[in-house]
Amino acid sequence: MPKVKTKSSAKKRFTLSGTGKIRRKHAYKSHILTKKSTKRKKNLTKMGMVHESDQGRVKAMLRI
Repeated sequence: MPKVKTKSSAKKRFTLSGTGKIRRKHAYKSHILTKKSTKRKKNLTKMGMVHESDQGRVKAMLRI
């Protein structure tokens, strides 16, 4: 049997926290930043957590 590979796209986008939760980046921070408020841009910079209902799918892509 061949080795099971992780999805490269998921490997680049998600990281595992110490408690086993999955971290992610926020969307809408790449361009057109002039019309967004400073507070909104600052909050988009921070890491978010993957929702519980999506964690199974992400773990399957990461082969955790």
